Amino acid sequence: MNKIRRSIGVDRFMTIVFYCIAIFFFALLIGFASYVIIGGLAGASPEMFAFERSGSIGNQLFNTLYLVFISLVFSIPIGVCGGIYLAMYAKQGPLTKFLRICIETLSSLPSIVVGLFGYLIFLVMAGLGRSLIAGALCVSILTLPLITTTTEDAINGLPQGYLQASLGLGATRWQSIFHVLLPACVPRIMTGVILAAGRGFGEAAALLYTTGSGSDLRWSNWDLTAPTCPLNIFRPAETLSLQIWNLQTNGQDRALAKSVLRSSADPCSGVQHRSKRSQPQNQQKERRRSGIKLRELTPDGIPEREERNIEENGTDKRSKRIQQI
Repeated sequence: MNKIRRSIGVDRFMTIVFYCIAIFFFALLIGFASYVIIGGLAGASPEMFAFERSGSIGNQLFNTLYLVFISLVFSIPIGVCGGIYLAMYAKQGPLTKFLRICIETLSSLPSIVVGLFGYLIFLVMAGLGRSLIAGALCVSILTLPLITTTTEDAINGLPQGYLQASLGLGATRWQSIFHVLLPACVPRIMTGVILAAGRGFGEAAALLYTTGSGSDLRWSNWDLTAPTCPLNIFRPAETLSLQIWNLQTNGQDRALAKSVLRSSADPCSGVQHRSKRSQPQNQQKERRRSGIKLRELTPDGIPEREERNIEENGTDKRSKRIQQI
């Protein structure tokens, strides 16, 4: 009985400890999120979301949403079909193992590598140029493994009775997948799609080489071939993440330039320059007092020409003066 009571007490104690840890991290997460949201809303203004070329983020926000939508148009059908194949049709063997290794490797590739690959394939070989479609294809490559693995895990996680009951009622394999399994997997597949969209929203490294930095949109121009049309997929498009990166880098450069201008305009620095310029003149006066006539001076105060006073032993005083300086 004592052992049972002791184990019950330990279980209750550990339950309280884990609850406290969970509450602490949950409160920490809520605090960070509240700080970011409240601080962002306090510094936001309606002009910030205007659809203008500069001074706002409206065009960049539209470019981000449009790029994510185009990337999901490519990645969702391919990823879902790939997950269905791996879960329902692929047989266990070397080819299936190799395919899974390729998917896992693709999901672990750095974004900059995918960006360089997209630059080589879509820009150099396909000739698309820096455009919205090139960036969307790169983002779809990054999100494709996530949607594929999510769909496969969702189908494998369903009870076997779903498929067996559908086949027992006379449905074909594809009808069972399309009408029974996929509707049951929609919540889990949507989780993968949301994660893929989140990666597309925050992607910047892959888009540096593919989308360009154009944000000059004319909302009255709906000619799909015009470079200023919002719906033109072959135009350059600066996303929100790229704008943040550009502001960060350019802001540092401007700050450096301003600090340099401030230091050059500082009166103390001017006094130092004047004092340095006055050094050769002071040295010239001292040398004249010592009986040496100087005609020309270098900026460092070293005499170039002087009338030499030859001592009794015939040595030149110029070398001695230069050594002293």
